[in-house]
Amino acid sequence: MTSPLSDEERGSLLAIARRSIEMTAQGLGLPSLESPSGALAQRAGVFVTLHVHGALRGCIGQIEPRQPLARTVAECATSAAQHDPRFPPVTPSELHGLSIEISVLSPLFDITPEEVVVGRHGLLVSDGLRHGLLLPQVAVEWSWDAERFLVETCRKAGLSPDAWRHGARIRAFTTQVFAEAGTASNAHGSRSNSSA
Repeated sequence: MTSPLSDEERGSLLAIARRSIEMTAQGLGLPSLESPSGALAQRAGVFVTLHVHGALRGCIGQIEPRQPLARTVAECATSAAQHDPRFPPVTPSELHGLSIEISVLSPLFDITPEEVVVGRHGLLVSDGLRHGLLLPQVAVEWSWDAERFLVETCRKAGLSPDAWRHGARIRAFTTQVFAEAGTASNAHGSRSNSSA
């Protein structure tokens, strides 16, 4: 997805994410969604990041778009709340303090190390079956330069820190990031449900 989402579309996606999290936390399963239209029917990669009182509470995403954006957001929100292996499932008692941030990814494109712009690009580094992804927010939050961003993305992939210099494929993407009021961005621990 390359065209910007409107405020109304962003609000709709945040509402879908919250409803999905609330229903699954209560054991009700994913909500039924009306057939999406417009931008919500387009396909795009998505990451959903959750915080409780400002602390990271889960982050899961899909890199490759496989279905309409609205459905992808619902599934990623549920996965972030219930299936991030670093955290126990979100409970109903946490819902009041939970805040949601959504990152909608552009299509991936190949990039050279010299072209990486901190704060603009997210990175996906891959070599064979190993790959690691970090969102653009990460480098900004940790005050990394482009080289450190590449190193950390290689580490995320389980590769040697200098794999980006020795044949690993480097792809980038941009994001549209939006959140419920009061969300503090902390995407350092983002996980992709498509990575091993």
